[in-house]
Amino acid sequence: MNKKILIVDDSALMRKLLREIFESDGYEVATARNGVEAIEMNNTFQPDIITLDINMPDMDGLTALSHIMIQRPVPVIMVSSLTEEGVLATFEALNLGAIDYVTKPGGTISLNIDKIRDELLLKVNAALKSRLRTGHIIRKIRAEREKITKAKTTPLTSTDEGVVLIGSSTGGPRTLEEILQELPEDFSLPVVVAQHMPATFTKSFAERLNAVCKLNVTEVNRPLTLERGNIYIGKGEADVVITRRTGKLMVQIKPENPKFLWHPSVEVLGRSALENIDPRKIIAVMLTGMGYDGSDAFAEIMKRGGKTIAESEETAVVFGMPRELIEKGGATVILPAQEIPKQIIKWAKNFN
Repeated sequence: MNKKILIVDDSALMRKLLREIFESDGYEVATARNGVEAIEMNNTFQPDIITLDINMPDMDGLTALSHIMIQRPVPVIMVSSLTEEGVLATFEALNLGAIDYVTKPGGTISLNIDKIRDELLLKVNAALKSRLRTGHIIRKIRAEREKITKAKTTPLTSTDEGVVLIGSSTGGPRTLEEILQELPEDFSLPVVVAQHMPATFTKSFAERLNAVCKLNVTEVNRPLTLERGNIYIGKGEADVVITRRTGKLMVQIKPENPKFLWHPSVEVLGRSALENIDPRKIIAVMLTGMGYDGSDAFAEIMKRGGKTIAESEETAVVFGMPRELIEKGGATVILPAQEIPKQIIKWAKNFN
């Protein structure tokens, strides 16, 4: 039986181009012009996966997504433009349950959609194997978001005591938001995040996190002193590394290392931490994502006395990266996402 995909886009041309891509890969394809039709087709056509545009008449993609995730949850890949509005809406979609996103290379109507053909098929095929949040969890997320209050403190002094590293990819933005907002305002370590993401997205992502986290969140787009109680998001389309200058730990970006497939590279971040920090003072967390990025470096951190966490298959949207770390014997503990903040806080207290 063929895999079934529903393409939702208000542009007839985009629907045609996307149909050709998926039919060439063996999918049975249906299309919808707006969110209203998407909800109906999700119930009647019963697709295995949906690609969903954001800006559409009658009902936009976000509204449709919220209904889909409650009525008949199915993996959804957002296909959006690279405008600031499109980026912010994409993050909202990820929090509502979308698995991943692909950016249109030419704006709303992309005649050069073939440029993202490989990426689109890779993410759609991976999403078919992913884990979904059920409707009651989506309702819980909405309710909790309404209660969020922001409490910022003045950054603490620079530190040589330790660091938290977090690596993530597909499914990561939503999981990161849930984990990082649980860190208390007096958290005693800096946190450096390598999330596979385009440069157009990381600034907005850092701003979004800064709005919901108790700690200050900054995109790393220049050399910064590592300070306790701060979260640093590596800029997309670059690598984020920890260095040492005049005795102080710094975090900065550097051009993508072509030896590594994914960027910001978790492996490059982990190796840079090992070169500049006592491994026994490193906490490394591997979250959801495709592939194996960071598994070698994080396994080495554990081997040399550091602490590592692999997100469990129970909550990982895509279990690839955590599985690689576990199979290499590099996970001190394996935990579902909701238990990770408590473990990070416990270990960080022991560093003081």
